[in-house]
Amino acid sequence: MDANETPVPARPAELSRHECRVCGYIYEPRKGIPDKGVPAGTAFENLPQDWRCPVCGARTPAFTDIGPLPQASGFPENQKYGLGVNSLTPGAKSLLIYGGLILGFLFLLSFYGLK
Repeated sequence: MDANETPVPARPAELSRHECRVCGYIYEPRKGIPDKGVPAGTAFENLPQDWRCPVCGARTPAFTDIGPLPQASGFPENQKYGLGVNSLTPGAKSLLIYGGLILGFLFLLSFYGLK
């Protein structure tokens, strides 16, 4: 790091989402469940003991940790380089790559329409 560069702050720790194995409901801590009395930002581990799945009524042991929402891959300090693809999530990068391949294939197929 040069003396003129400012340090990039580290990403805040993301709260993990949890999915109900019974019905597939996903608890997202960033949203919470305000109508059930769970404010936004409440971690799954901090839910009340008597909390149940709002869809099927399953208890907390029926949930599995599926991790935080997908974020851009790579180091945060490197995401400012490139043509904007460094800030894409892995799913968006895959869509860009495979979408480009499909468009290229369709372009080649369009030559059959020429007379």
